[in-house]
Order: sequence, then structure tokens, then C-alpha cells
Amino acid sequence: MIIKRYILAAVAVFGIGITGLYADMPDVDYTASVDPFIGTANYGTTHPGAVVPHGMMAVVPFNVTGSALNRYDKDRTWWSTPYDHRNSYMVGFAHGALSGVGCPEMGAIVTMATTGEVAPDCELRGSEYIRESASPGYYTATYTKYDITAEATATERASVERYTFNSGGNATIYVDLGTALSNESGAMLRRVSDYEVEGMRILGTFCYNSQAVFPVYFVARLSRAAQSTGYWKLQPEMTGIEAQWSGDSGEYKLYESYSREIMGDDIGFYFSLGDVAAGEEVELKIGLSYVSMENARRNLEAEVGNRNFDEVRESARAAWNKVLGRIRVKGGTESDHTRFYTALYHALLHPNLLSDVSGEYPTMERGDIAVCREGERYTVFSLWDTYRNLHQLLTLVYPECQSDMLRSMVEMSKEWGWLPRWELYGRETYTMEGDPAIPVIVDSYLKGLRDFDVEAAYEAMRRSATTRGESNPIRPDIDPYIEDGYIPVGWFAQDMSGDNSVSHALEYYVADNALAVYAREMGDVAFAEELERRAAGWKNYYCKEYGVLRPICKDGSFIEPFNPEDGANFSNTVGFHEGSSWNYTFFVPHDIDGLIKIMGGKQTFVNRLWHLFEKGYYDPTNEPDIAYAYLFSRVRGEEWRTQRLVRELIDKNYTTEAWGLPGNDDTGTMSAWLVFSMMGIYPDCPGEPYYTITTPRFASVEIDTSEGIVSITVERSSPDAHYIESMTLGDKPLKRYRISHDELLKHKELKLKLKQYEKD
Repeated sequence: MIIKRYILAAVAVFGIGITGLYADMPDVDYTASVDPFIGTANYGTTHPGAVVPHGMMAVVPFNVTGSALNRYDKDRTWWSTPYDHRNSYMVGFAHGALSGVGCPEMGAIVTMATTGEVAPDCELRGSEYIRESASPGYYTATYTKYDITAEATATERASVERYTFNSGGNATIYVDLGTALSNESGAMLRRVSDYEVEGMRILGTFCYNSQAVFPVYFVARLSRAAQSTGYWKLQPEMTGIEAQWSGDSGEYKLYESYSREIMGDDIGFYFSLGDVAAGEEVELKIGLSYVSMENARRNLEAEVGNRNFDEVRESARAAWNKVLGRIRVKGGTESDHTRFYTALYHALLHPNLLSDVSGEYPTMERGDIAVCREGERYTVFSLWDTYRNLHQLLTLVYPECQSDMLRSMVEMSKEWGWLPRWELYGRETYTMEGDPAIPVIVDSYLKGLRDFDVEAAYEAMRRSATTRGESNPIRPDIDPYIEDGYIPVGWFAQDMSGDNSVSHALEYYVADNALAVYAREMGDVAFAEELERRAAGWKNYYCKEYGVLRPICKDGSFIEPFNPEDGANFSNTVGFHEGSSWNYTFFVPHDIDGLIKIMGGKQTFVNRLWHLFEKGYYDPTNEPDIAYAYLFSRVRGEEWRTQRLVRELIDKNYTTEAWGLPGNDDTGTMSAWLVFSMMGIYPDCPGEPYYTITTPRFASVEIDTSEGIVSITVERSSPDAHYIESMTLGDKPLKRYRISHDELLKHKELKLKLKQYEKD
């Protein structure tokens, strides 16, 4: 098996990796429509770094403002990505970074080139920069302090940097293991030769969970020999809140090196190149692994080898074109194309590879090493976010990749006992709530992806849905949920915001609705019926007085005092996580008919939902209400509201600027919303294989699927025609605004005739 995987990895050098499974190289350069700077400001927390689809490696510019990098500054301003477009001071490239997350992590193994004296202090070593540019798989900027042009490109598990010393000088290349976003800091470095250094860095405690700690290993190799090499370490007596960084007062101790190694916090390695001529180029190649330094070297050899920067850059561009070209759009504006393909680009960053070219990977919560029996092992399962739409996008357009992810999740359950909720490099971070792996697995299964251990998946899902709270890390407050159908206030407080009882229960209802379908597929009818009863428990929270969901006390009464607006804009309130009652009241996607009934009928439902948007209660920056605009289409005659709102939300919340995302991209979830919405279909209920139809942004959309090309086309009566007048699916008229995944793939052609609406 390992020999076979090395052969496959060698083939990947010639441009056939995971991404080569998807399509032949398209004639169109889809990367030209991607702007990696979108979402890099205003807490979008994306980055413009060099990365390939689902790549383990991401080479990201680490930029901060002045004292923001001072690790002893209580008012440090960095966020959960190494890059913010509003900043202008760079300290090098980080290797391995997350995109669109809300907690700081990763961003380690920082490299940089300078001229002049060796300067271990990254804040003093850093530089302002100009001529910044990025495209999929490529990033560049010029350090004004040194007149050095820095470029980066990547493969799946490795990278190449190129430094052009425009004015020449006494050159140094740094490998800094003290600078990172991670809350952990331990590291080790070992000099291999005048060309190469290897080492490891401890990362983890994502969202400050002390259990989620893991190592990353690397090998860094120069294209030319250094005249001398050495280590540095921040001196112990200077490590404290009172430490001052002046660059010339002995904070760092330098060690010349020949064969020794160094361990500890705040350490680094430097290659002194001596004088380089003006215009001289030096390349730095880096391989990553989460298994071992030897595997990092193997990854580097297999994916980069002797190829130079330009060859790797072209392979990265080709890889992106293959995956972006799986969806082809025509019509629309240049802005539409940029927003669409940038969103698709962001949606294909995570989850990302964890397994090496050998197939080896660290097992879930155990840390020992296993080998993939089939496909690849994936990581960064931000499932509370991505279970709502991103995995549905992968299932539709990239089923090979989604199948590997399903296998990854099921194997995690075998290794650890549980399916992941928010997994990061083999560690469960316990971030957010719910049991979101269940809807992902069920949704994919119902759409025909069954190339995973179906029985083991069911065992794992059933375990988390039945194990009592004291032994259940995924549903720690399951006891009252099972016994009473709801979770009362004060039963379990997961995080600093206090009680999130309603939010927890709503997530369980969605998961149990999906699991009920799977249980019937497995012939477990009695359990399916129990789950269906559970999934209807949301009605316990409905308060007729306010017409919204309301937290319940331990004695069964509604909480007092109560204001359904409390909790908006991520403020804390009892019962709800990162939102208000308005943000959560319509989050029963599996039982919209029941919600309509309990609210008093269709008109009341529509009025109340419309009120939510008119009053600004809808929060586009977060997930609970992300599908609300599509709920109007559940009421005949009100579909126009969905079509208007989706169009307005696209233009209001998504732009081509650096602040062009409504909030954290949440590892591609906000971007997946945009991709689906611009195509004209949206997966409105996690765990149910259906799409709600809305007005596409383009004249035509072609989607490569497992069953061939699916096309969505529109005919407009005028440029202002934005509303659906009639539809056909295949060659038959379509009167419904909700269709199944199987219907879409079977009939392949969805045609919409649009009209202008007098209320517009």
C-alpha cells in the first residue's frame, strides 16, 4: 500500500494529484476571476496566501502593525489569521494557516529574507511592503526595507518561496518557530546541512481548549549553500510581561551551529548567505507533515523534488483551474464572476489534507500513526458551520473528495469512539454545539455517496444520540433532551457565554431528524420513530405570547424576563449562542410545516419571517439563520420574496473588496452560500436531499456531477426580469420550488423563464 502511494505521489509531481481526479485542464483560466484578497478584512479572516485545493500547505503572509506582534502586549490586535488587508507590516510567510475561522491558531513556521545584520526579533526584522499581488496558488510582495521581492507558491503538502534581492546585500534567510497565532509555543530545530534545517512546532488549544494540542513537522531546504548557519533563542530571563524589545539589549542569544539541535520556546534558525548580487534569486522549499520530519521530507521530495518555482506555480494554477472549471457560468457582470469564483475558491480550502504521500496520518485523539486504506485523510472539520451547505456543495460537484471526507469522519469514530464536531488535526476542539456530522453523513448517503463504512457510521451516530450525558462528549446535555424533549436553562454551560440550551437543542433536533431517515434505511424502525418524536421537541420552546422560541426553566416555565432581541450581534444572552431568539426561531428546517401551523398559519408565518428581515434581525454573518431567505418558498405564492431577498442579500453582503464577506467565512460556509445562491439552488435543510430554487445570477450555469453535466439556464423578458414566471425540469413543466437531488441529476436541465414583478 505504501509503495503504491509513493507511485501516486510521484505522478502528482506532473500535475495529477487529488485535483487531477476532477476534470481535464479547461481552456478557460478560471483563476483570473478569483481575487484572494476578498474577505481579508472586516473579520472575514480569509487569507491571500499560496495554497492548492484542500492543501495541507498554505503559505500565508504574516502581517501585523508595529506593537501588535509583541507577545506581551495585552492589547495585541491580531485575529485568527496571520493576515489582515488593513495592515502594512510583514514579518514573513507562515506555513499552515486556517481560512475564515473565529479563533486564533496555526500560522507557525515563519520564514523571511533580509539583508544586513542577523535580526532574530521578528518585529524589528519585519518590513513594510509594496507591489502586493495574489492569485490562486501564488502570492508576492516587495519588502521596502530591504528591496527584496518575496514570492510563494504551493503543492498539496509543500511549498516553494523565491526571494529576489533586487539591490543585493548581505543576505539572511530566517526560519522562525517563535512567531505564530497558536496558543502553544514549544519547538525543536535541527541543522541538517548548509542547505537544510528540520524541526517541529507544537500547535493547538484552538478556541482555548487545552486538550487540542498537536505537533507539525517540517523540512526547509535552500537552493544554495549558506556561508554560515545558526540558532537563536529568547533568553529565559527576558520572558515576562515586563520584557521590553529593543533589538540591541540581548533579548536573544545566538548560537552558531554545525550539528547540534535546540529545543524550547521562541527559537529560530538562520541561513547567512553572505553578499548576494543585485537581482540574485534564492529559493526556499518546505515540506510539511503532521506525522514526522521524515514524512515532511518525503512530501517535499514527492511533490516538489527538483522542480523550480515557476514550474510549481504553474502546477498550482492548473490544479485550481481543474476544480474551479467544474462549474461554468455565462452571463452576469464581471463583478458577478469575481464574487462567484472567489467564493468557490474559498469553499475549496477546507477541509484539507492530513495524510502524507505515504498515506500516514495521526489518529484521532490518540496520536499514534495509521495508514489510509483508501483515499486520503482530511482534517479541519468545522462542522457546525459546514454541515449547512459546504458539504452539500462538495457532494454535488466534488463527490470524490466528499467521499474521502466521509471516510475520514467515520474512521475518526473508530479511533476515538465519536464522530467529530469541530475537529482540528486529529483533536476535537469541542467548539460550538450540536451533532453536525450526522446530517453530513445522512445527506451524502441519501445522495448516493455510500463508499464508506455505512454500518460503522450508523453505530457512531446511534452512540452519540443515545449515550447518557456524563459519558457523551458530543451531547453532554442529552439527558433532559431525551427525557423531556428539551434542555432547560442551567443544565449545562458549554462556554463563557453561559447557557446555550435552546441553541443546543435545536441542533440536536436537526441531527435526529436526519438520523431517523438513516435508521429507517438500516431497518431500525423503532429507533427511527423515537428520533422523529425527538425531532418535534422544538415545539416545547415556542412561546405564543412573543411568537418566537423562548428558553425554558428547570421547572418547565418560560424564562423571565425575556426580550427576543437580546443576543443580537454576538452579545451574550441566556439560551442562545451567538444570536438572539429571532436568529434561531425559524431554525427548524426539518419541520417548516409544523412551524407554520404553530404560528397560526401561512400568512402569520410569512409576516413574521418578513418582519425579521425588515427589522434587521437577520444576521448574515452567522449560520443559524443562513437559510431563512429560502423559507418563503415553502408557502405557495410567496416565492417571489425568496427571489428578491436572495438578490438583495448577495449585493448587500458580498462585494469584490477586501471586506467583501459579511463575517467570518467559517471555513467556506459563507462562500458556499454565495455559490449556491448565485447558481439558483440552495440546500435548505441539512440531512434532507433537496434544493430550493431561486433566480440564478447568470444566464447559464453548467455543473459537472457524478451523473454528467447539469445545466441551469434562464430566459429573461427584460434586463429587469428577476422573478420566476415558469420552469421546466428536463422537458416537463415544474410547478414546485423545491426539488430533490436525484431529480436534478436525473433530468439534468433546469430552465427558468423570468419576468419583471410589479412589486419590485
